[in-house]
Amino acid sequence: MDVFEAIYQRQSVSKVKPAAVPRELIEQLLNAAVQAPNHHRVRPWRFVVLQNSAREKLGEVMVYSLQSRKAEATADDLQKERLKPLRAPVIIAVAVDKPVIPKVQESENVAAAAAAIQNLLLAAHSLGLGAIWRTGPAAADPAIKSFLGFAPDQHVIGFVYVGYPETQPAPPKRPSFEDRTLWLD
Repeated sequence: MDVFEAIYQRQSVSKVKPAAVPRELIEQLLNAAVQAPNHHRVRPWRFVVLQNSAREKLGEVMVYSLQSRKAEATADDLQKERLKPLRAPVIIAVAVDKPVIPKVQESENVAAAAAAIQNLLLAAHSLGLGAIWRTGPAAADPAIKSFLGFAPDQHVIGFVYVGYPETQPAPPKRPSFEDRTLWLD
């Protein structure tokens, strides 16, 4: 698939089939992700791949997290939270290392990890997979970070849900760059 075709046709796919995604394809996604540019070659991204019962365990931690944040959460709220990780057969949690080299800025590491996610999303599209990048309050929750093996000060910048699309969505209509660009000569 041509890179421009992948860029223009890739879109967030929230409805995927429950069918398992072969490990080889997940590894291809991760290999594409780590080709992202990063300042000083520090490779600041961290990935946790959740499949099978690990998604159910994440759902239980997300319920605990919601109860901690929102005492008035109803049983329906808690069940909805519990089921979120089951929306796709694979979730790839992405976190960012804090800089350990003085000349590296934290924003550079976050930008590099975001670029890694974009590479992952483009690779998923080119392989015929559907994917969506989600965050939300769970990404900042210390209990969820701990469950995933991340340090409290690491940023979790995304949960990428991956699976085979239920339907082939029409290519998205994308906005132009003109209203966001200033040309200086």
